[in-house]
Amino acid sequence: MTDNGEVARLLDRHPANAAGDWYVDTRCIDCGACRQLAPETFTQGREQSLVVAQPGSDEAYLAAWRASVACPTQSIGTQSRPPRPEGLFPKELGEGVYYCGFNSEHSFGANAFLVCRPSSNFLVDSPRWSRRLAGPITALGGIDDVLLTHRDDVADAERWATEFGARVWVHEDDAGAAPFATHLLHGSGDTEIRPGLVAVPLPGHTKGSVAFLLDERYLFSGDSLAWDAERNDLVAFRHACWYSWTEQTASLGRLAAHHRFSWVLAGHGGRHQADDAEMHRRLTQLVERMARR
Repeated sequence: MTDNGEVARLLDRHPANAAGDWYVDTRCIDCGACRQLAPETFTQGREQSLVVAQPGSDEAYLAAWRASVACPTQSIGTQSRPPRPEGLFPKELGEGVYYCGFNSEHSFGANAFLVCRPSSNFLVDSPRWSRRLAGPITALGGIDDVLLTHRDDVADAERWATEFGARVWVHEDDAGAAPFATHLLHGSGDTEIRPGLVAVPLPGHTKGSVAFLLDERYLFSGDSLAWDAERNDLVAFRHACWYSWTEQTASLGRLAAHHRFSWVLAGHGGRHQADDAEMHRRLTQLVERMARR
């Protein structure tokens, strides 16, 4: 259930769902968030996500609930309508790095992340606005900066920035999508936003695409780079390259040449952790494949 009371629609339950309590309705936009969160329960159908198996453990049950809350169209529900568990989001991934859930339909269900550090907290891209998420974020210390990876995933960033009095960063080439931004990133060079936090321009998906790299460990990659669980590898999305595949290939090559990371945290697509040498090898191989296409 959202803050405005919207719930999944039982009358619109997709007929291909597995039998049982949990279901996906036909408003699903196939953003993939539920499959990232609860792959045991949800799978990809022809054009929408579906329940492939009912949750069979406490862990799977909580994962299904997280998928329900994250769903940007609120298309995931149960026939029995039990009360929602507390504390589902933000979900800590490691060392003060959180996945926000509450994905927004305005960004086609893109993931957003919160990072909490003793000196400052920052939000990467925007979840949909919700008091149910704002409360826990307030308890974690609020938001000092909102970092936008590109024009597609702005969503409710202005509302979050206003609520917490946060600075907003976006690249000048995508600034038209965020006229409320307080700080613009320029050109193709890296920009240090705070100690250990660097903006790395990655033109390609859009002209103003940027990744944010924390401590040479966590790469918040927007839609420039993601993890594909089926391929078990790093991927880039040529079918969703709105500016230039050539530029995206070159920019990811520069990323490989100058930086290391052990986490990739994507806006669309999967997230993954591995040894930084392994990630570097995979990124280098990806760039080589991209250059041949």
